[in-house]
Amino acid sequence: MNLIYDNFKRVTNYQTNRNLEFTDKIIESMMNEIKDSISANEAVFLRGFGTFKPKKRAEKTGRNIKKNTTIIIPAHHIPAFKPAKIFVEEVKNKVK
Repeated sequence: MNLIYDNFKRVTNYQTNRNLEFTDKIIESMMNEIKDSISANEAVFLRGFGTFKPKKRAEKTGRNIKKNTTIIIPAHHIPAFKPAKIFVEEVKNKVK
């Protein structure tokens, strides 16, 4: 089963015994804080889960296949996630 946003919201709502609007505000607030921090070039550390941080991609050469030309892709930042060791171990042991 894939956990999409609505399912995640319902599971969190059930586990916390709060109303759905409150749960939605908490999840949205957390996601916005992570996005804002990464956009400000700051890392977000969630103990036992992992780290969200901006990762720099170097300038590189690419190809436009339709026009058969070379293009320069400028350096840029992308969001990255590095799972915590404890999280990685848990997935290794549970997923078969």
